[in-house]
Amino acid sequence: MAAKLSPTAFMGKPIKFGTDGWRGLIAADFTYDRVAQVAPLAAIALKQSYGDTTNSNTVIVGYDRRFMAEDFAQVAAETIQAAGFDVVLSESYAPTPAFSWAAFDQKALGAVVMTASHNPGGYLGLKVKGGFGGSVPPEVTKKIEAMLPDGVPTSATAGSWTTFNPWPSYCGAIRSKVDVEPIKAAIANGTLTVFADVMHGAAASGLEQILGCAINEVNGDRDPLFEGGAPEPLPKYLPKLFKAINGHRHAGNTNLTVGLVFDGDSDRIAAMDGNGNFLSSQILIPILIEYLATRRGYKGEVIKTISGSNLFPKVAALFDLPIHETAIGYKYIADRMLESGALLGGEESGGIGYGHHIPERDALLSAMYVLDAVVQSGMDLSDLYGNLQDKTDYRSEYDRIDLPLANMEVRAKLLDTLQKQTPKEVAGHAVTDCLTIDGYKFSLANDSWLLIRFSGTEPVLRLYSEALTMADVKANLNWAKDWATAIQ
Repeated sequence: MAAKLSPTAFMGKPIKFGTDGWRGLIAADFTYDRVAQVAPLAAIALKQSYGDTTNSNTVIVGYDRRFMAEDFAQVAAETIQAAGFDVVLSESYAPTPAFSWAAFDQKALGAVVMTASHNPGGYLGLKVKGGFGGSVPPEVTKKIEAMLPDGVPTSATAGSWTTFNPWPSYCGAIRSKVDVEPIKAAIANGTLTVFADVMHGAAASGLEQILGCAINEVNGDRDPLFEGGAPEPLPKYLPKLFKAINGHRHAGNTNLTVGLVFDGDSDRIAAMDGNGNFLSSQILIPILIEYLATRRGYKGEVIKTISGSNLFPKVAALFDLPIHETAIGYKYIADRMLESGALLGGEESGGIGYGHHIPERDALLSAMYVLDAVVQSGMDLSDLYGNLQDKTDYRSEYDRIDLPLANMEVRAKLLDTLQKQTPKEVAGHAVTDCLTIDGYKFSLANDSWLLIRFSGTEPVLRLYSEALTMADVKANLNWAKDWATAIQ
């Protein structure tokens, strides 16, 4: 006899906004009914928060290339319009930062975007962007959550409805910040070869639209299942790009070669050098700091999350740039950008944004800056990074792992232990400082650090470490795993 399901089995998890939006499994958590509930409340929260400053009644609605994303966007747009707001609905998929730009450029209240970023194919989500061009702060998403029990208020008059192509204005904004012609010329004369793995996501065709010439795009077709993986810029998901770059090299090509990697909604970036070595944003951010400060003449604060490399402040110091550290989550960087004149804000997971643009991580703009840095210097990305290591006399290794926990009760127990019995020593090295703005970041006597933090929505322990050697990184991470296992 088949097991009986409870009446709540199909109700899905509670609607809760995380570090950047609300996400859930399609058909279980993320449904038409729920989007119809959340989207108009997001518009109301945007009106309450930014109506006075924008004097607008317009909400941009966009989407990426995930399963049925355009259909969910249609539902969101219809319900936002019915709630009395003027809707501008995208005519095609586009990067999330393109919709943040559209909200800023069109002087709208903000944008509601259907995307689950780098999550596997079974997920979809909803991001809320403010009219200033970035992710809304937690107080705005808390307003949305607080309104959920009361439902969507009715409006006597529906708003207006228009559609738009998000690409031309967005690409134009990026072109205005980079000298495209030398990059195009380098590609045309064969001194530069560009590969881009768009991971079946929203960056597809983006570089070619910006550059106005062909590049070598990998995984440019729409595949909502992402070949069974996830559109996350990590080495394990990039076999085709590795193969393409290594094949180019083995064919005897010795020109400058750059591989670029974009996550599902194109707000996060990674890269590969000419030898097929994977380069995370921990490597790209120092290169970009130097490029912006020296070749573009930009000044301002460098904003990093607490999981960012210790090389960031060392490179910033070379150019007398101030540094500021935030909790993990790009919305914290965006908040700081709105307060201070920022050169750059970046996180270890690939999100990088710029104070002279909008306060939003933007992978296509970052990609153009990376290409410009290579063309102007005539150097491979790893050589640019090596030069910065030499100038700062600092070399390090980095890794992170996610450790699943049995349940949220175990999570609570571990957090309680950290609060009441904060470690004084990690992997045999004394703790010299402990930062608690997001989890617990322990600076150690051997010039390494370990960060222990928790997922806000699931029983997962996130562990990060940087040290002078990979052996020390592994020792720190293994210590943290053993510590957590012993307490469970």
